[in-house]
Amino acid sequence: MTIRVVIVDDQGMVRAGFGVLLNAQPDIEVVGEAADGETGLRVIDALRPDVVLMDIRMPGLNGLEATRRLLARDHPPGGSETGRDDPPKVLVLTTFDLDDYVYEALRAGASGFLLKDASATELAEAVRVVAAGDALLSPSVTRRLIAEFARLGAPRSPRRERLADLTERETEVLALVARGLSNQEIAAELVVAEQTVKTHFGRVLMKLGLRDRPQAIVYAYETGLVRPGD
Repeated sequence: MTIRVVIVDDQGMVRAGFGVLLNAQPDIEVVGEAADGETGLRVIDALRPDVVLMDIRMPGLNGLEATRRLLARDHPPGGSETGRDDPPKVLVLTTFDLDDYVYEALRAGASGFLLKDASATELAEAVRVVAAGDALLSPSVTRRLIAEFARLGAPRSPRRERLADLTERETEVLALVARGLSNQEIAAELVVAEQTVKTHFGRVLMKLGLRDRPQAIVYAYETGLVRPGD
């Protein structure tokens, strides 16, 4: 199945360059583009792509707010003939790995981050990873996310009572995910099959009403299940 992509970036050269690189892939097609957040939302609603490459710094409606609106729980189905009712995965584009918006973009529901100078191979693989429902969080991004929680101090979410819905093993898996471990590493830690970890984590997302790995990491720190330095 071809992965359908929309590129939202105010730099024409970025849109054109990424478009050429992605369209050269046999399983990826760029179906639309936009130069600002407002136009991007209209294009996304019309085309219902699988993945959106979203720049953060844009005139007018920036990528952060556009991501919030796109992935809000009350975002209406597109109703397109593709039959895709779920919002697309958002891959945030940044010019430098010290972008100030990492934390807020993750809270808004972004599935990962990609530097604009990424190679063709890195770009295509990033699109495939998030399209498959996985998160693209580099170790440096995870470290910065944890550092941000440390700076913010005490847990700020009132949703901790929902943790009671999790089994002991599901809570354990969530905590290990929040510490940045991959499914393979968690499987080794718990001495279980990797597929078992995936099953447990899928149940965690369902019970807590979370979308993906980044949101699970945010949830674990905001509720105090895991604290920086643990």
